[in-house]
Amino acid sequence: MALASKIVLSITSELTSALDLVESAAPHTIKKTISLATGVAADQADLIFSDQRTLGAGANEDLDLAGVLTDPFGQTVTFAKVKMIYIFAAAANGDYIQVGGAAATQFVNWVADATDKVNVCPGGLFLLATPTLAGYAVGAGASDFLRITNADGAAGATYDIVIIGTSA
Repeated sequence: MALASKIVLSITSELTSALDLVESAAPHTIKKTISLATGVAADQADLIFSDQRTLGAGANEDLDLAGVLTDPFGQTVTFAKVKMIYIFAAAANGDYIQVGGAAATQFVNWVADATDKVNVCPGGLFLLATPTLAGYAVGAGASDFLRITNADGAAGATYDIVIIGTSA
């Protein structure tokens, strides 16, 4: 199977101010694209996992990046390197989704410390992407758990996740 991926970030904003005779505007546009062809080298990826998941009140799950998750065709994926992680927390969630901080065999080389976590507020997203050959290494049985936690102790929470990476 072949995998071609394009990660596109587009930010457009405009600051305006009404002056006496005119309106002043300062438009701001940023567009960045990372393209990944099929393969396991720099600017390449060959594995993808995507899902919409729901966690119970205060619950967490450790996503095993090495040999447990499946691709859209039901084939098991074993990431050797992660090139992109995208997480979107549903707007209806009552509190944030936490990313990171697994209790053991943490997937950690994308943060400074094994206990580091990122809070993704309801309606917000988290995106981490790199086209480099090194990517973010996954070590089966050593550094392969990505923990996702529902910070809402009273209600369930839903999130979307996509992980793109390489098998070698």
